[in-house]
Formats: sequence, structure tokens, C-alpha cells
Amino acid sequence: MVTLVLYAFATNVRSSRAIERHCREHVVYRVVTGNLIPDHATIARFICRHAQALADLFGEVLRLCAEAGLVGSGVVSIDGTRIAGNCSPEVNCRFEEIAREILAEVKATDEAEDEEFGEERGDELPEQLRTPEGRREFLRQAREKLRGDADAEEAEENGEPEATADREYEFDPERIVTRSAGRRGWLREADRQLEQQRWENPDEIARSRAGRLLLAAARLEDDLAAERAGNEAYEAYREQGRMRDGRRFGRPPDPHQPPEVPEGKVNITDPDSKPIPIGFGFVQGYNAQAAVNEQHIVVAAEITNKSTDFSQLLPMVEAIIRELERAGADQPPETVAADAGYWNERHIDEVVADKHIQALVAPDKGSRGTPRKTWTGPRYDFMRAVLQSDAGGERYRKRKQTVEPLFGNTKHNKGVTRFLRRGRIKVRTEWRLHMMAHNLTKLHRHQTAALAA
Repeated sequence: MVTLVLYAFATNVRSSRAIERHCREHVVYRVVTGNLIPDHATIARFICRHAQALADLFGEVLRLCAEAGLVGSGVVSIDGTRIAGNCSPEVNCRFEEIAREILAEVKATDEAEDEEFGEERGDELPEQLRTPEGRREFLRQAREKLRGDADAEEAEENGEPEATADREYEFDPERIVTRSAGRRGWLREADRQLEQQRWENPDEIARSRAGRLLLAAARLEDDLAAERAGNEAYEAYREQGRMRDGRRFGRPPDPHQPPEVPEGKVNITDPDSKPIPIGFGFVQGYNAQAAVNEQHIVVAAEITNKSTDFSQLLPMVEAIIRELERAGADQPPETVAADAGYWNERHIDEVVADKHIQALVAPDKGSRGTPRKTWTGPRYDFMRAVLQSDAGGERYRKRKQTVEPLFGNTKHNKGVTRFLRRGRIKVRTEWRLHMMAHNLTKLHRHQTAALAA
């Protein structure tokens, strides 16, 4: 089955029904399956059941490329491309809309709803949904109500979300506080920790709409809780009265009170997806990241739902080192190259000082004729000088010759403009399968050329 899935992705056949049809009609597929015709449901269940194992095969394919001499030290280019998810931006809903639909699900009759709202307009949130404690209890009761329905057994099989425990956050002022971070730095740190916890304990995307509504409501509640935790940590830091260098703070910070009810929107179909800007608007999906070496081999492939690449440099470098170690290539790349979207001074410093890898990140976009007014200083001047030198410019130009053709081939030639699966784990598996197929194709052509020579 693994061979069938990899060959299907290599030949640009992604859906389980299309794979089943090819197993009936194409000779090569029948050779791969031993003249057996697996059902499309069997193929889909296999991919879902072994999603993590299939994603980990990326390292095994990279090991084969390393043994063939296609993985070596040099310049590795990093970039990201926006790919739509299996969802529509039309179903991005606010907490109030989600709560009302959940209320409609758990209400037995219209008379119960009339009794709930009384003489009010009918569009206000019930009193219990106006506090964090009330919302948690409400979601718990809604889950129990769903579990008590006739389809409770089916809901369990489909992975309906369970009640999540309160998340914990730890804030290190030495890591957060910068010259201009302020309150935003603490809120960003809380959001970063929340996303990390979601990666470590991912939620299964339920098949039933009722289950997805509960998951979407829990997501918005977690977002608000993270904002509250970051705000409280910042207020506690300012109450100390001293900065980390011993100086006293100036005027008190501007007052900020997080909202009582979660704000923002979440997608009901795929709560992990986010609206991500592209050249002509927004796409509801993911930011697919890839790192490509000079031999056009993908050495790291990850996905994120962050709209920008600002915080992706260090995670991608760590992913490169991790994948190369698993592949048996102990020597890390000499240089990583990335465009202006990856400019992050802290990440660049950690890559150079801790990872001992040269980082070439353009501080200015290619469309800008002059540098930004605030983007000045030793780091910016040094990087501009390096990129204008012959050696630095030659290495940085390899980025357009490696990672950009990969995205063009994937999206234009193979037509991968939308993920077919939902949820961050399944989308990551799908993206890594695409990159595995790319590496296997490169390896096959390399071996064929070697035999011909």
C-alpha cells in the first residue's frame, strides 16, 4: 500500500477514488498492486490511520538521495508558498454565530429557545456564555448532549473533540523583551506557545458538523485564553517597576482589557486553516514551507498556518538539521538563503551563533528601490554589503534557481493548488508526500542518467 501511495503521488494522482480507478485501468498500477484492486475507502483509511508514519517516510527517501550523492553541504534555499485548504472562506464564523448554532443543536424545541431569551431580542448570548467558566461548562454539556444522541457511537469513531484541559503558559522576559516589543511581544509569545501545544496535541477534525462546531468554539476560547495569559504576564512584568537592565519604566502602559467574548473568526470546515494573503487577495489554507539544496532535493518540508514567513527561519533550519541527521548526512548546510519575508534578527542571530550556518536573508524586497526608513543599523548594512558582494550575490541567486522552480512545478505542472485533506497533521502528511514524490523522481532520473553514461 505504501508503494501504491507514493507512486500515485509521483504520478499526480491524489484522491483515493482516482487511485482506485487507476488500479483498474492502468497496467503500471496493476503491477504495483499485484493485480489487486483496493477499494477507495481502504486507501483513504490507510492514509488517515498511518498519517504520521507516512510523513516520517520523508527522512527515508532523503536517506536514499544522500546515498546517491544528491545531498551535500552547500546552499539550501528556504521559501514558502500559499496553498488553499479543503475548505471555504465563506464558513469563517465568529464565536456568537457558532454558539447560536450549537444552541440550536441542543435545544429540543422552539419553546425552549423562547423560554431562554424571554423578552429580549433573541440575538444576545445567554448569560452562561459571557464568562470563560460558563463557556467551558456550556461546551462540556454540549458534548455530553451529543454523546447522548443516537449517533454517539458514530461520533466517537469519527473523532469528535473531547473537552480540553486548561492550557499553561510560561513567559521568559529575557526571551520576549526587546527594544520595541512591548505588549505585542508577550501576546505573540502566548500565541506561539498555543500553536506549539496544538502541534504537540493535535485535534482530530470531526466529520460531523456538530463536532466541528464544538471544536471551532474551543479554538476561539483558547485564543482568548492565550491573549489573557499574555496580557496578565505583561502587566505583572510592568508592575516590577524595573526593566531587565535595571532602569525604571517610564509612564504606565496603555490600558488594555481583553474582550469578554472571543473575537475573530474560525473556519468551521477546517479550524486549523487560516486566511492567508496572496498576490491578488486571500486564500483559506496553509503556508507550505520547503528547503531545497543545490541538487534540487527537498531536505525539509513543513506547513504552518501563519500568514507570513517572519517566524519560520529558525524552525525551518532546525527541521533541515533534523532531517539531515535522520538521513545520515551529518554535515549541515554551509548557507541558508531566504527572501525578505524571513528577516528576523533574533532568528538570524541564533542560526549563525548556535547552528553555525551562514544566513543570507535579504533585508529589502526586490520591488523596493530604496531601503525602508526604519530598517537601518549594523545588521541591515552588513547583510546588504554581503549580498552586493560577488560571493554573497552568487550564493543568494541560487535561491531563485532551486526553490522557485519547485513551487512552479508543484503548483502549475502538477496542479497542486489545494490540499485534499483537513487538519494540520493530515495536511502536513499530504505536503510531505508531494515532496517525497519530487525527491523520488529526481533520484530516479539521476540513476537513469548514471546508467546511460
